[in-house]
Amino acid sequence: MSVDYPMKTTQHAPMTRARHNPLVIAHVLNSFQVGGAEQVVVDLAGLQREAGHEVMVVGIETNPDGPRAAQLRERGVAVHMLPKRPGFDLKLPGKLAAFFAKHGVSIVHSHNQLPLIYATAAGRLHRVPVCHTLHGAMFDQGRRAWLRHMAAKLADAHVAVSQPTADFMLKHNEVPSSKLHVVLNGIDLSRFRPDSAARRRIRTELGIPQDAWVAGAVGRLSQVKNHALLLRAAANAGVLSENGRLLLVGDGPEAASLRALAEELGISDRVVFAGERHDVPELLSASDVFVLSSTSEGLPLSMVEAMATGLPVVSTAVGGIPALITDGDTGFLVPSDDVGALAAKLAELKADPGRSAAMGKRGRKLALGRYSAERMMASYMDIYETLLARRESERRAVLRPSELLAGLNA
Repeated sequence: MSVDYPMKTTQHAPMTRARHNPLVIAHVLNSFQVGGAEQVVVDLAGLQREAGHEVMVVGIETNPDGPRAAQLRERGVAVHMLPKRPGFDLKLPGKLAAFFAKHGVSIVHSHNQLPLIYATAAGRLHRVPVCHTLHGAMFDQGRRAWLRHMAAKLADAHVAVSQPTADFMLKHNEVPSSKLHVVLNGIDLSRFRPDSAARRRIRTELGIPQDAWVAGAVGRLSQVKNHALLLRAAANAGVLSENGRLLLVGDGPEAASLRALAEELGISDRVVFAGERHDVPELLSASDVFVLSSTSEGLPLSMVEAMATGLPVVSTAVGGIPALITDGDTGFLVPSDDVGALAAKLAELKADPGRSAAMGKRGRKLALGRYSAERMMASYMDIYETLLARRESERRAVLRPSELLAGLNA
């Protein structure tokens, strides 16, 4: 099923014209750290490489290195780091443009805010199309917001990862509707399935009883994920009583305060802080329900992974999540920041294993059918082709500014 469409209702038809093959595609992201946007780039770039395109990924944060770099290299994708200087780096667009010229890049794909600001200007200097993906809503103010608005005008296409994200972009005048598409995030789900052996092994490793009921959460320990709400809901009577456990997978700036809160709430002996891990499929198999308590989301890949593992979901109804979870069918949706509602739904699933399993089975079928990485790649390639065909109708300059910059940096 194709889900790439301009705005709300126009279905995007598969393209029939001949594709440009191979393309030289440059993805630009913040860093190679663990995160949802980074995982999208790993899967998208890997599939594009397998399809015969030359693909490279550039990280631009001050310290962009991280574990996703190794995953990209394993899939044959070139990894480059062009770290920006602290503050606003006036030279970075020129450096990126020279890089694009040196490698013969034919299309630039930026992801999230910093790459939008720097890579779109570089793409214009190189005179190739720029596709930008916003993986979640932005709430910044001041100079960075102004820079983002200016850069957005330079991009040839904008992609939102959910319809609510697209609606947010239009409501706040982030992009013109004529440039906006919706492509649901896809992911390689082949590693995610119920695994009884992994369930036993992980529980033994983490000291979780084999007969425990486990609510699992996977995500960076940051304010927007609102794990404090989850801890307070878990502390409610019934959720962690008897054999209940809460498994938090991830690390981040809120780790210390969340551990302190668990102590304050008297549940620290029933909360497992697993830290940052790279065996997420096995950790999900060790859980009985997946829970997400965020105040803002685009389309969280961790939730898609949990559904593919066969877990029911309890989540706050924010961002693109209501389009992913059908309340009462594949999980439960609760209002944002409502401790009582979150606790009640967790307790309801704990008390009814049969209903929980049925929800998980329906969620797995939905995830495998709608959120494949192959479907996502096909949608993005259609957008690329549209942009390239439009660019071909324009006359090419004798010398691209990026080529001049590449010569100066040689």
